[in-house]
Amino acid sequence: MSKVRLFSAGLFALGLTAFAQTPTPAATDATAPAAAAAPAAPAAPMPLSTPAITGPLSNLPPAMFDAGPFGKIAVNGFLSGMGLVQNNHIPEDNTDQAALSNGQVFIQKTDGWFQFFLQAGAYNIPALGVPFLKTEATVSDLFGPLPVAFLKLQAGKNTSIEIGALPTLIGAEYTFTFENMNVERGLLWNQENAVNRGIQVNQTMGKFSASVSWNDGFYSNRYTWLSGALAYTNGPNAISFVAGGNLGQTKFENYATPVQNNGAIYNVIYTYTKGAWIIQPYFQYTDVPTNASIGIAKGASTTGGAILLSYAFKHGFSLPVRYEYISSSGSAAQDAVNLMFGPGSTGTSFTVTPTFQKAGFFVRGDVGWVHAGSYLPGDVFGLVGTNNNQVRVMGEIGFVFGDNIEKK
Repeated sequence: MSKVRLFSAGLFALGLTAFAQTPTPAATDATAPAAAAAPAAPAAPMPLSTPAITGPLSNLPPAMFDAGPFGKIAVNGFLSGMGLVQNNHIPEDNTDQAALSNGQVFIQKTDGWFQFFLQAGAYNIPALGVPFLKTEATVSDLFGPLPVAFLKLQAGKNTSIEIGALPTLIGAEYTFTFENMNVERGLLWNQENAVNRGIQVNQTMGKFSASVSWNDGFYSNRYTWLSGALAYTNGPNAISFVAGGNLGQTKFENYATPVQNNGAIYNVIYTYTKGAWIIQPYFQYTDVPTNASIGIAKGASTTGGAILLSYAFKHGFSLPVRYEYISSSGSAAQDAVNLMFGPGSTGTSFTVTPTFQKAGFFVRGDVGWVHAGSYLPGDVFGLVGTNNNQVRVMGEIGFVFGDNIEKK
């Protein structure tokens, strides 16, 4: 996120660059009229903070347009494709896959009291431990062709209000492939929501930042979730405390709204960003309570931790690494709700993602291994769901679009 994900949907108002004035040298003839000052070319715009990008990939400064009554509008985007090979796939999956991972454009207004952000296009969200989903199915089954879109009211210098489809406050990894260290999301991310529809208030107080959101949780269209985040940043160090939960209950479930929508989640996230290093360990706890009226005969919880590291070498090369461990409570004998690889199961993952970026071009690989422990046969990998290991090797190649023309 450096990234702390609670900043993911707010605290990003960015001033437009002013035009500089450069005076001409004084005339050598004292009686000659002074030469008129000539305006210098406008400085190149800085990269925007939305969409948020952890690194090692980086966004380009946006292209700026005069949109009449809307003022200056910033536009940039990502276009990328990916392919994978894996072992122990389930029947609905394949040994090899290829898809468009991002075909997205970002349009935003980042100054004044009235601002907005629009993210439109196609996307894929591969994640460890779950079957690969084709891009067209990802868009239709998850958040549609406009996954993130919100209005932002800058109520004061340090206060803003956002309304619409917002990036979640929860977790240490963002949703889309280009935003994170690794191509695939991790096992802890599988317990988290990604996009919320609702309203969010953001406040900065010196080195502290806070956000509170009333939303629909796991994209349920039932506005019963309350989420909040508090972060402290001091130099290269940042620590955040994040919590969210459903204050009501619903039987509604689909691909975007799993049973976790009826639970709560808590994160403690530390981020160190300095020089070539990004270091981010975090802890996560989730709970889905017993509620027989909506079909949860016995509740369960998960407890997990992860560490994400990235080191930037010279000439555009970087090496991110992620390690995770997560466990779930309950048992099949108790008829506990299944949150992972069967009630009471555990999951371990290791991912390494060598990355190269030069200007608007990037390419990276992603080698991920998942191991399931104490699993329920039929709930892990392979054609009959009894293999407890899976290895995926992925590649992603793409382009970043923005104002990448060198200013003269």
